[in-house]
Amino acid sequence: MKIIGYDLSRYSVGRFLTTRNRSSLRSMTGKNTGVLQSVERAMRVLDHVAAAGGPVAAREVARDLGLTLPTTYHLLTTLVTGGYLVHLPEQRAYALGHRLDDLARALHRQIAVPPGVCRVAAVVHREAHAAAYYASLRNAEMIVAHVDECPEHPRIRTLGVGFHEAPHATAFGKLMLATLEPADREAVLDRTGTPAVTAATVTDRDQLQEQLHRVRGTGLAVEVNEFQPELSCMAAPVNDAAGRFVGAVAVSLPTARMRADRWSVERVVRLGAVRASRAVALETATRTGRLRNG
Repeated sequence: MKIIGYDLSRYSVGRFLTTRNRSSLRSMTGKNTGVLQSVERAMRVLDHVAAAGGPVAAREVARDLGLTLPTTYHLLTTLVTGGYLVHLPEQRAYALGHRLDDLARALHRQIAVPPGVCRVAAVVHREAHAAAYYASLRNAEMIVAHVDECPEHPRIRTLGVGFHEAPHATAFGKLMLATLEPADREAVLDRTGTPAVTAATVTDRDQLQEQLHRVRGTGLAVEVNEFQPELSCMAAPVNDAAGRFVGAVAVSLPTARMRADRWSVERVVRLGAVRASRAVALETATRTGRLRNG
């Protein structure tokens, strides 16, 4: 089995941001929203270089983002100085810098998963014969915090540690949305949008609400071909000792297998979520005891 490390190419939200989302973010800059236009532009440049998949020229960045060339050079130079990008003179292009790896490692430390949960994911992987995930709730986002896979049962490529996008299209994201109060849920969906990741993605708010109602009723979320064609995911909630939703145990597997082995996979996922809940509660109790003892 292989425990996932880092994949910097996935630190791009470009695939899931709709034109409306981008326009909305741009429209906020310059207003009393706390968004600094220069910082927002630098983030867009960084995201664009990450999404390119390889070195990209300044002129391409300026053209694709609708920026002037002088502004683009200023932003690129700032990002290079900070180590977030590197300049490749021989190619007259820019690529991702070492600081992103530092940030990825720091993120991994901050969303560290209790050892007991990692062991649960390994068992789920083995018994479900599918890639297993633990996603953690963090500030109204579900972040993939741990993945257990093998060559025979690989993860969905973009679902690496740190992934947190498209909650309407992922099983663990649907779980989170189902637990939120209506106003909070609408706020999340207003922020993320409901873009069509695949032809099967549920994008209509009313249809999504019906789906989330079923999730609340069954305590299980399933998506079929919504995030990637011919692949499906299933997720069950992980709760802390007080019964609060804190994360999810999930699996991904070919849709044909999901349909054939639905009930056996569900049994493994539900049991894994119960075990992960116990592991989270134990870790919390242990950490609290250490703090009290000094």
